[in-house]
Amino acid sequence: MTTLSTQRQPWLLALLVSFHILIIIASNYLVQLPITLFGFHSTWGAFSFPFIFLTTDLTVRLLGKSPARRVIARVMLPALVASYIVSVLFHDGVFSGLAALGEFNSFVFRIALASFTAYVLGQLMDIQVFDRLRRQHRAWWIAPAASSVVGQAVDTLVFFGVAFWRSSNPFMAEHWVEIALVDYVIKLAVSLLMFVPMYGILLNMIVRHLQRKAEPVPA
Repeated sequence: MTTLSTQRQPWLLALLVSFHILIIIASNYLVQLPITLFGFHSTWGAFSFPFIFLTTDLTVRLLGKSPARRVIARVMLPALVASYIVSVLFHDGVFSGLAALGEFNSFVFRIALASFTAYVLGQLMDIQVFDRLRRQHRAWWIAPAASSVVGQAVDTLVFFGVAFWRSSNPFMAEHWVEIALVDYVIKLAVSLLMFVPMYGILLNMIVRHLQRKAEPVPA
């Protein structure tokens, strides 16, 4: 298995941590923007969060399970704080002004906590499934496809359950199960149709680059 050198891992891990935090912040904003697809309720966050699973799977494949878990450990608390701040400032997708940070918002904190919990559990499940299947199957697509199915199911159920079960928002309290189901279907479709093929393309490009780097220079 081709892996990245130890010297390259620190800067790559820092880059991955930053990317994860960025996607979590964006998803926490986009999840506040509802959309209707074929008569079903969902949010724009369904289209952004699968990026994290693509990145995590590449991390496990190139660096291993332990570095991927270190990324999650470094992301957890910064993502929780950043998610809360962004969600307060842009509550319901509208900028509320910096003064909104002066008052604790329990509804937004619940969403940020849900995002934190779902991220940790979903990513750990994704890493476990991906790492096991990539060792058992030669076909490159089986591990990312299966880990997306399982990891995103855990992430979606935990997020919407923690954030909106008996929520103070009447619409979300009533429709969260429907929204979570549609959200999961969209995430899965985006992942299987777009991100799994993208995983294969990126992995092939990275492996070829590493192989060229490893080739001896002609005398």
